[in-house]
Amino acid sequence: MKKTLLILLAFLAMNMTFAQEDSFKDGEWFRFRMSYSGFFKAGNATLSVKETTLNGKPVFHVVGKGWTTGAIKWFFKVKDRYESYFDVESNLPYKFIRKINEGGHKKDVEIDFDQEKKTALVFNKKYNRKRTIETKPNVQDMVSTFYYLRNKLDVSKLNPGDEIFLDMFFDEENYGFKLKYLGKETIKLGNSIGKVEALKFRPYVMAGRVFKEEESLTLWVSNDKNKVPLRIKADLAVGSLRADLDAFKGLKHSFKTVVEN
Repeated sequence: MKKTLLILLAFLAMNMTFAQEDSFKDGEWFRFRMSYSGFFKAGNATLSVKETTLNGKPVFHVVGKGWTTGAIKWFFKVKDRYESYFDVESNLPYKFIRKINEGGHKKDVEIDFDQEKKTALVFNKKYNRKRTIETKPNVQDMVSTFYYLRNKLDVSKLNPGDEIFLDMFFDEENYGFKLKYLGKETIKLGNSIGKVEALKFRPYVMAGRVFKEEESLTLWVSNDKNKVPLRIKADLAVGSLRADLDAFKGLKHSFKTVVEN
């Protein structure tokens, strides 16, 4: 279970969906229910959007939270919080915050991006340490990536098997992120949401202590103008973890479900 909610929330924030017009607005909110190995409730996660200003610039402020619930929290307690401030027009990030506590493993990191100078000022609050690191042009953080792709790329131009590449900065490193489009699939969600036509993706991750292999993650997003994150499944080194959309509000466009005859 180690770091599972952290990783799930991270990849929900990188949920790789695509549109030709704005897919979200101020007030959008998602909640996800997580289960371990298909049987045990593991926790919850939320993503929320608020339009505000940062240093005089109009930005979207996104907050992602993840926490364990039920019996699991008694032997592995997780409480994670991620924040991203990114430009309303370009969707490029100016600030990223990661504050986590996962079974006693704690991190408290704040990153300020200078997109013009291509640098990131990383403040590790746990060790009271600051350092400036060069970044790739138009670099994203793990939360802003989701919203950037929702607005800037067009899934209609993708064919199953196509791959998408992005530069991302996490903690104190640059990452080359790769995602494969797998096609369309209709999935069923609980809590009266029903069946939804989804776009299916396979993000590549690092195999090792947490994931079984590079292709251990699968994710589904709604095939509509909102590009709502619907489900994510992770095959872990021990067991599997799944997150399903449980509730939502504040969508910019109407949400479509599949009507059964």
